Amino acid sequence: MSTHGLIVVDKPAGMTSHDVVARIRRLAGTRRVGHGGTLDPMATGVLVVAVNRATRLLTYVIGVGKTYTATIRLGVSTVTDDAEGEVTDRSPVDGVTEEQIRAGLAALTGEIDQVPSAVSAIKINGQRAYRRVRSGEQVELAARRVTISRLDAVAVHPPTDGSVDVDVEVACSSGTYIRAIARDLGAALGVGGHLTALRRTAVGGFTAAEAATLAELEQRAPDVVQLPMAAAAGRLLTGREVGAEEARVLGHGGPITPVGRPGPYAVYAPDGELLAVVSERDGRARAEIVLAPA
Repeated sequence: MSTHGLIVVDKPAGMTSHDVVARIRRLAGTRRVGHGGTLDPMATGVLVVAVNRATRLLTYVIGVGKTYTATIRLGVSTVTDDAEGEVTDRSPVDGVTEEQIRAGLAALTGEIDQVPSAVSAIKINGQRAYRRVRSGEQVELAARRVTISRLDAVAVHPPTDGSVDVDVEVACSSGTYIRAIARDLGAALGVGGHLTALRRTAVGGFTAAEAATLAELEQRAPDVVQLPMAAAAGRLLTGREVGAEEARVLGHGGPITPVGRPGPYAVYAPDGELLAVVSERDGRARAEIVLAPA
């Protein structure tokens, strides 16, 4: 049984990412648990969770691209840009065509400057933006450069109750707010919009198909780790094997022979054990993080 590694969790709706981490701590019997990218409570889907030494691998999870399926409701705006917030405005959508919707999505595709949703975890002078909004403060966040490589309308549902729902699939860079896409599409069409459903289908190469539910992990506890250290690193980084002497040196934080790969890359001992993540600079190969057991 491995007690160090990654778990691909299928987060249920109604839980925060921190709630999931707290549950995994209980199941795995350790406090050393973290996750690789927040999902809103409303959202479901892939949440990569690391246990014990694997928490040091999360830096290589957080920055990877992500994919989602989502539903955008046009004609209704909310304070949070999703269904959990108070409605702030309603507009008729009778004049909005499917062609306009698809054109609006196309305009939001590519490398864009996106203003994050005001109700977000971004800190302003040390305080989370969502706390400021909920205390009644008007919050304005700076735009951030993100890449939305795919933003497709899968289905456009006819207007009901004065609104229209658009099912979309999104592939984007880390740091992209899907709620902000809903807001910006609604703004571009002049009718407002918010997100009513969101599911993260992949974080890099980690997909919903391999994700375990919390109920499934309960059944396996305390053996909840799906990907032990070596396998986890192999999903995130290219690899290199070293001999016994260099394994010893690297395990103590010393340099190894460079091989002309800038990295970062994973380095393994002859027996396949993960030793470190290494980068090469100025003709030297040194560990960014040492992962070998103490």
